[in-house]
Amino acid sequence: MAAEASVEQTSTTMVHLTRKVDTPTRLELTAWDLSMLSTHYIQLCIVFPKPPGPFEDTIRRLQTSLSYSLRYFPFLSGRLVTDPETTTFVDCKDSGVEFTISKAAGLCISDLVSDVVPETVNSFFPLVAAIGYDGHYRPLLAVQVTEVVDGVVIGCSMNHAIADGGSFCHFVKSWSDLSAGAKTITRQPMTERPLIHKEVGQIRFIAFGKDLDRTLPPPFKVRMFRFTSKAVARVKAKTNERLKLESGEISSLQAITALLWRSTMRAKNFPDKAITVCVMAVGCRSRLEPPLPEEYFGNCLHPLMVQAKVGELLAHDLSWAAQALHSEVAAQTADVIRERVKAWAKKPFTYGNSRPVSNVVVVGMSPRYELYGIDFGWGTGHSVIGGPGSKFDGKIEAFPGKSGNGSIDLQVCLAPQYMSALESDEELLDALNAA
Repeated sequence: MAAEASVEQTSTTMVHLTRKVDTPTRLELTAWDLSMLSTHYIQLCIVFPKPPGPFEDTIRRLQTSLSYSLRYFPFLSGRLVTDPETTTFVDCKDSGVEFTISKAAGLCISDLVSDVVPETVNSFFPLVAAIGYDGHYRPLLAVQVTEVVDGVVIGCSMNHAIADGGSFCHFVKSWSDLSAGAKTITRQPMTERPLIHKEVGQIRFIAFGKDLDRTLPPPFKVRMFRFTSKAVARVKAKTNERLKLESGEISSLQAITALLWRSTMRAKNFPDKAITVCVMAVGCRSRLEPPLPEEYFGNCLHPLMVQAKVGELLAHDLSWAAQALHSEVAAQTADVIRERVKAWAKKPFTYGNSRPVSNVVVVGMSPRYELYGIDFGWGTGHSVIGGPGSKFDGKIEAFPGKSGNGSIDLQVCLAPQYMSALESDEELLDALNAA
């Protein structure tokens, strides 16, 4: 069982490019990237069925294809460098990607696909407590392949100062295609920096590692709430039925986020006059002028915040919270984004890992990422699980559901006493049990 399982690392090596490629020696970091220097690495693992043949053959296959994938993503094998006179950038020398092999005796797939996420999952990730700044001397990408009784777990940790969730998934999908036998990747990464980066010019921003927080929070209770496509459609329809919006309809993620915001605040039982905040990461690629392609590699998002009094949030219906989120998202035009970047360049800061207060709900990742389309050559995954980095009381990660068709899985992190109340919240249960 998961509670009894232990994960033992058997070896760690560095994977390099199969051969040198003609690429720029330096990759510039934008304002969006630099602001992530104190943020934990992006951490995601996928639980796969057991590959055919010896485990050693699977390892060779994964290492070979990983090495080949670095020809398309050579900057992932680089390291961060800070020029005291200018800023931090990626030196694209082939310093290597960390590759760890481990084994979890007694752990089965069934332990990893349940709604309650076991703490053992935290052992599936390399560089667990690393932050963006650590990319000066630690790999920008690290992989851990863990053998369980009846499957394989592939966990990846990628420096958040060089990639957002979309770029992370772009790389893993490309690597898996090569592992499955593809001769080349279908989506080439684009690294030319956006026009706004050129407009603000060289950003002189020097972060000092000793001043940045690397600590991980105490263990929380982590649980998956799985919304079927019917459940998502029902919640979305409920939030839109009485609203006439000039800027399109409330999206599925906005509707589900509003639902969890309300349910979480109800579970925490704050006073009516207390202020609560919901934070969503908004992608900027399609919002810029000119827009960036989805293949743009790097961070291209910013967080937006919606604030309300707890009593106000809960006194109104679900549509009220969903409309508040929708309105803020719709307001993120190219001009607004440009002004935010310019303001950051004048007074740079990093988001850090300081723990938000308990009245905050933060939603990351996206159900639009095609995580269940990832296949290394022996089948798609059984489950997608986020790692322990950047976890706190109120953190939510949104993933596509295994069943597809618009289903959504939410990985929710809460203090144990709040999770118990959330699990019995009537509005949430009603949404989950949609026929």
